[in-house]
Amino acid sequence: MKKLSILLLLACAISFAQNADEKQLKKVYSTSLINGQSYAWLDHLSNEIGGRLSGSANAAKAVQYTKAELEKLGLDKVWLQEVMVPKWERGQAEEAYIKNGSNRNATKVPVCALGGSVATKFGGIQAEVIEVKGIEDLKTLGADKIKGKIVFYNRPMQPDLISTFEAYGGCVDQRYSGAKEALKYGAIGVVVRSMNLRLDDYPHTGSMGYEGVAVADRIPAVAISTNGAELLSKKLEENPKLQFSFTTYCRQYEDVLSHNVIGEITGSEFPNEIIIVGGHLDSWDLGDGSHDDGAGVVQSMEVLRLMKETGYTPKRTIRVVLFMNEENGLRGGRKYAEIAQEKGEKHVFALESDAGGFTPRGFSFDCSAGNFAQVESWKPLFKPYLIHYFEKGGSGADIGPLKDDQIVLAGLRPDSQRYFDHHHAENDTFDAVNKRELELGAATMTSLVYLFDKYGTVKEKKIKG
Repeated sequence: MKKLSILLLLACAISFAQNADEKQLKKVYSTSLINGQSYAWLDHLSNEIGGRLSGSANAAKAVQYTKAELEKLGLDKVWLQEVMVPKWERGQAEEAYIKNGSNRNATKVPVCALGGSVATKFGGIQAEVIEVKGIEDLKTLGADKIKGKIVFYNRPMQPDLISTFEAYGGCVDQRYSGAKEALKYGAIGVVVRSMNLRLDDYPHTGSMGYEGVAVADRIPAVAISTNGAELLSKKLEENPKLQFSFTTYCRQYEDVLSHNVIGEITGSEFPNEIIIVGGHLDSWDLGDGSHDDGAGVVQSMEVLRLMKETGYTPKRTIRVVLFMNEENGLRGGRKYAEIAQEKGEKHVFALESDAGGFTPRGFSFDCSAGNFAQVESWKPLFKPYLIHYFEKGGSGADIGPLKDDQIVLAGLRPDSQRYFDHHHAENDTFDAVNKRELELGAATMTSLVYLFDKYGTVKEKKIKG
């Protein structure tokens, strides 16, 4: 009888806790959808400030704007964390032409310089084109067929992969390392098919690197729109000897000072246990960076606002971190982790939103089996909001440097089917973000942070070997 009574009491306690959690999540979603702030913040960030490339005047404006908005929330602490970042400028608009014979037969195609590329020489470059499907093709062709030519990387994102991020990962190496590898075989420039599943006229930029290559030896690199890539490939079939020309005006400067923006609510019971939520404040200079990653920035800010608005008092310290320089250096994420280690801070959970402001589907987790089991036990709480994706996997680039054997890392996973239509392109703009989808994402993030704050993480015993 005594054992039965204990079981009944335990069942009642669990039921009470579940009811309390259901009520809190309901309050969070209702507040975000009826009285949310994320969309208004994004409107200002996108339309009043615009693209926020690291080291730019707009990036500095974004730092001051978000700091001021966090201060209005009445947080316990708001501050800026210094970080040195690279400064690269695109310069005037790029131009590119497919030339079949005389200049009168030239066809203009949309291109943009890849982030970090050197400029072309004055007047641009022009040469025959060698088309490849990836870096591995260069070795097969050899210097005899590549030297003095422009390498055209034309491997598309794999369309039958449901995970568009997997499709992106399958071809992004040609963007990042394409110039460095082509240079080894004597190429004078590279053209890379944009990382985009849709056929359109928007070239998509993104970071690229020249590791170990002297500045004087570097070759320029541009992305070409998917329609442009299709046309160039077709024209090459008709005339393998055609010429391609492009002109870029970009420039790399010395590193400059910038900042991560940080605000926190101090924990009422375990203030030394830190939970962070964040996105990256910088964006590329094409478009206004609404999906990448203005959405993640304002959703992360909204997490703290929703906690205060719903009257919830966190047990642990909840910190929002708006990271600078994710796009072309990850300096902000690394600096934050470095300072946290120097201070001996104990981070128990970190959540990042950097996959666009589309309808939230769930989360991916980088954590132990015990912590993932706890997360899965919360799935019924999210079911009414159609959040069903709880998988082990990656988290986020900016929070990655915090990884150790104790912390739980997570990434918000919105529906990704349209994300790469806008990623790093001129059409990553405010009008492409749906207000309700953005607010659902903010509420979903807040709900997960609430549960980790209330229940903590699972402490697993280390096995001695």
